Amino acid sequence: NSKLRHVEKDVLIPQIMRDRAKELCSDKVQAFTRCCQETGFLMVVKCREENTALKDCLVGYYSDPSFYEECKAEYLKQREEYRATGIKKQRQKVASNV
Repeated sequence: NSKLRHVEKDVLIPQIMRDRAKELCSDKVQAFTRCCQETGFLMVVKCREENTALKDCLVGYYSDPSFYEECKAEYLKQREEYRATGIKKQRQKVASNV
């Protein structure tokens, strides 16, 4: 059964999308994080370019219908495995400050 509940469509699948997008944009995450660490209080002004690049990368994935479908398929696979085994599999996350 691949029918999705509200919480799956609006919370769980978007969470997978955010996690995967951060992984796929990890170079921009690292550049922004590094800039913020080096700049301190002036990061709002000095890290504008890195912040824009990171946002553009993330939004590009968030607005891609095929990326949504990939993440939905990943979620449905996890849900199927959980229903079969009763064991929830955690996604491995890339260490990130974002």
